[in-house]
Amino acid sequence: MDPLTVTPIGSVHGGRREPIDDDWADVECQIRLDDTRFGPAALGGLDGFSHVDVIFVFHRVDEDDVHLGARRPRDNRDWPQVGIFAQRAKARPNRIGVTTCELVAVDGLGVTVRGLDAIEGSPVLDLKPHMTEFGPRTPVRQPAWSNALMHGYW
Repeated sequence: MDPLTVTPIGSVHGGRREPIDDDWADVECQIRLDDTRFGPAALGGLDGFSHVDVIFVFHRVDEDDVHLGARRPRDNRDWPQVGIFAQRAKARPNRIGVTTCELVAVDGLGVTVRGLDAIEGSPVLDLKPHMTEFGPRTPVRQPAWSNALMHGYW
C-alpha cells in the first residue's frame, strides 16, 4: 500500500449538517466504522478512556477555496494576517481536522462523541485514545487573537 494513500475508517453520523463556526461543545454525533474493514474488536478497550482524538476530513471545503499562504482568520480585519499553518482553518491544504472530543459511548461499530467540530458525512481517518502524556509537556503559548477567535467556539 502506498503510504500516501489514506482510506477513511468510517464517517460522522448525526450532529450538525452545516459547518457553523461556533458553539460545538454540546454537539453530539456518532462515528461509525466501516463494517467491511472492521469488527467490534477494533474498538475494544476504547471505552476506558474519557476522550478521543478524532482525525477527519473537512469534506465540504472545495479545492478552489483552500488557502496556501496567509490570510486573516475569519476575515476579521482586527486580527493579523497569518499563514495557514498558524491557524486551524478548515480551508487548509489537505483539509484535515483534528479534535479532542469527549467519549460518550462505544456500541458495536459506533463511537458517540461530544464536541467534534465535524459535520454529517465527514470522513474519519483515525481515532486515538487521548492520553494526558501526549498533551503539551511545557507551558502553552498562543497569541491574543487566537483566544478571541476561540471565545465562543466551544
